[in-house]
Amino acid sequence: MVLEDAIGRFTYEQSAPVVNPETVFDVASLTKVAATTAMAMLLYQRRQLDLETLLGDLLPKFLAGREAASLANEVTLRHLLAHSSGLPGYVELFKVATTPDSLLRACLKLPIEAPPGTRAEYSDPGFILLGKALEVVTGETLGAWVRREVYQPLGMSQTGFRPTGAQKNWLIPPTEEDTAFRHRRIQGEVEDENAWILGGEAGHAGIFSNVHDLLRLSGAILRAEGEGCPDAGGAALFDRATIDLFATRQPPDGSWRALGWDTPSGKSSSGRHFSRRSIGHLGFSGCSLWIDLEAKVAVVLLTNRTWPDRQSQLVKAVRPAFHDAIREGL
Repeated sequence: MVLEDAIGRFTYEQSAPVVNPETVFDVASLTKVAATTAMAMLLYQRRQLDLETLLGDLLPKFLAGREAASLANEVTLRHLLAHSSGLPGYVELFKVATTPDSLLRACLKLPIEAPPGTRAEYSDPGFILLGKALEVVTGETLGAWVRREVYQPLGMSQTGFRPTGAQKNWLIPPTEEDTAFRHRRIQGEVEDENAWILGGEAGHAGIFSNVHDLLRLSGAILRAEGEGCPDAGGAALFDRATIDLFATRQPPDGSWRALGWDTPSGKSSSGRHFSRRSIGHLGFSGCSLWIDLEAKVAVVLLTNRTWPDRQSQLVKAVRPAFHDAIREGL
C-alpha cells in the first residue's frame, strides 16, 4: 500500500502554485543516500567496490603534501560512508573556491582532525570526496551512473541533478531568498553553496526528487527484505546481504551511523516507533526519509522549511510528530 498526499503552496503568497505529490524538491543531504550511498551499495554488491580501499589510492591528491605518517593514509571508503574519517563536519569552501576544481582541491587538503575510525562526525567534505572516489571507480560522473543504474530501473523519472526547463518553474518550490551569497531567489538550482560551486552535482547534495520517486527507492530496499512495496513499482536492485551490511551501525562505539545511512538515535527525527532495524537520512532543506526494515514501512517527508530563509528550526519538532502520527495511524 502506498499513500501520498500534500499540503500548502510553494511560498506564502496565495497566488503561489499548490504543492502536490508530484512536486519536486531540493532534497539536500538525501543525496547522500539516494545517490552516493545507493551507488556504493550497488558497486559493492557487484563486487566492483572494496570498502577497505584507501581514499588516497583513488584520489592521490588527497595525500599530496602530507607527511608519510599522516592520518590521511589511513582513511578508507568505509570511514567516509560511516562519517568516521576524521574529516571536519562542514567547511564553507565556497568562500575561498570559485570553480569546481578549486573547491575540490580545497576539500582534498582539509586536515584529518582525529584518527580514522575513532570519531563519528557527520561530514559533508567526506561525502564530496566519496562521490569523487566512486567516479574514479566507475569512470563516469555520479549523476550519469545513478541515472542509468538506479533511477531508470526504478522508474524514478523526476529524480536527478541539475533540473532543466519547465521543471524549474512549475514543479520545484524555491528554497530561499539568498541575501548572503548568490543574492537572488534560489529555485530549481541546488541550495547548498559548496554543491553549487561544484556545478550542482556532488556526493553530499544536489539531487532533486519527489515523494513518489523516493518511495520507489524505498520499495527497492524493502523488496530485498522479502516483502517490499509492490505498489511502489520499479525493479529489485539490492540483495538482503547488501542491505544488512549497509544498515549495520559502524564504529566507534556510541555512533548511530551505518554505512551512508543514519539509524534511530535516542531522540531521533523518526519519532518513537521506528525499530532499531531502521535506516534513514535528513536533508537541510527540510526533507527526510526513514525506512523500517523490520515493520516494512517507509516514510518520506519533503518540505521547503528554509523558505524564505534558514532561521526556522520548527521542522525539528514536526519530523518526529509526523512520523509518530503515521506509525500510530497504521
